[in-house]
Amino acid sequence: MLLASETSIQLTNALEKLIDSGIQLGERVLGALIIFIIGKFLVNWLNRLFARILEKRKVDPSIQSFLKSMVNILLLIMLILAVIGKLGIELTGFAALLASAGVAIGMALSGNLQNFAGGLIILLFRPYKVGDFIEASGASGTVKEIQIFHTILITADNKMIYVPNGAMSSGVITNYSKLDTRRIEWNFGVDYGEDYNKVEKVLREIIANDKRILTSPAPFIELGELAASSVNIKIRVWVNSSDYWDVFFSMNQTVYSTFNKEGINFPFPQLTVHQA
Repeated sequence: MLLASETSIQLTNALEKLIDSGIQLGERVLGALIIFIIGKFLVNWLNRLFARILEKRKVDPSIQSFLKSMVNILLLIMLILAVIGKLGIELTGFAALLASAGVAIGMALSGNLQNFAGGLIILLFRPYKVGDFIEASGASGTVKEIQIFHTILITADNKMIYVPNGAMSSGVITNYSKLDTRRIEWNFGVDYGEDYNKVEKVLREIIANDKRILTSPAPFIELGELAASSVNIKIRVWVNSSDYWDVFFSMNQTVYSTFNKEGINFPFPQLTVHQA
């Protein structure tokens, strides 16, 4: 009878301890949840405040996106540490756990560290900035943001591409927006037998009538090639970078309609077969 009573007391004590532990765990989880919700709100508010400060100080947009990305990551790390501390996990033990896995973590983060260093190199040497149209690492598009680890490009068909900064800083970058002017080149073919002087005159009139084409450097028009079935005339002109594609396509349309009006024939592949 005494043994049964002692067993009942032990079970009661164990149940009470279990309930107390559950209550304490619930309090810690609830507290951690409250910290996370409030902390997430504060992180978003601080991010917006920091963005307004950068805009007010007129910081370069490329640097803005990099700094905002870095500050956001630091604030999230602080929030995670606060939640872990509220859950009762000793930060010293947590740090020791991270230290013991330092080699593996270092190997896993080596690529991101390279990307972070690449981002700093990009901001320092500025091969491109936000708003530039570039081609790099097999991708092309307009630079939307330079983040802490990635550069975000928006393609011509409105797709978003994330390119690692490490690859951007160590690879070949073609910046189509860096300089104010660009050269456009065409090859227009006409039939053999056409009056070259007439064709050149018509082309110079077309170029002179387009005010977007710069007069310095002077437009270049020369007979480029005597091809198999056409006389190819090479044209090179300079325009403002912002006018490049408009001039390129409008020139094709204008030359086609003007040549037809002037009776200048376009060639097409021909094959003459002589029967023995």
